[in-house]
Amino acid sequence: MSTIIDTILSRRSVRDFTEKPVSKDKINTILDAGRWAPSGLNNQPWIYIVVQERGTIEEIATCTHYSNVVQGAPLLIVVFLDHDAEYNYVKDAQAIGASIQNMLLACCALELGAVWLGEILNQKEKVNSILDAPDSLELMAVLAIGHPVEKDRTSTRKGIGDVTFNEKYG
Repeated sequence: MSTIIDTILSRRSVRDFTEKPVSKDKINTILDAGRWAPSGLNNQPWIYIVVQERGTIEEIATCTHYSNVVQGAPLLIVVFLDHDAEYNYVKDAQAIGASIQNMLLACCALELGAVWLGEILNQKEKVNSILDAPDSLELMAVLAIGHPVEKDRTSTRKGIGDVTFNEKYG
């Protein structure tokens, strides 16, 4: 199997991190992976805000039921859709998802842990206010990233036959 397939199959959501900071080189590699995601018309509709200051992390943690995950992460990458670059909302949202997945896979390849937090979208105005993000940016997700606490992480998936149909549904 190829390295990318191994990475896809071994990636797990990580919610517990050590206090060790993430290096600038690794942060840049993660961001680079995100920006190389495909997008319609190559419009690259994403904007990322990198958050490492404890005070800002604590403030963002108040915006989600998963505050312990956010508080425990030494790095947050806050992902926005830039409406100024938008050409089709659905396609641009899909591109953002591809960008996020690229960053999650990069984290796995760099032996970092990460989790995609979506529930925080319920407080998107508050997050934008904390980060001084303009109204043209729509919060899409927060990635909590760090060096993972060592423990077993398992996951299951539906079988291929449960999610795939030949030619027509049913």
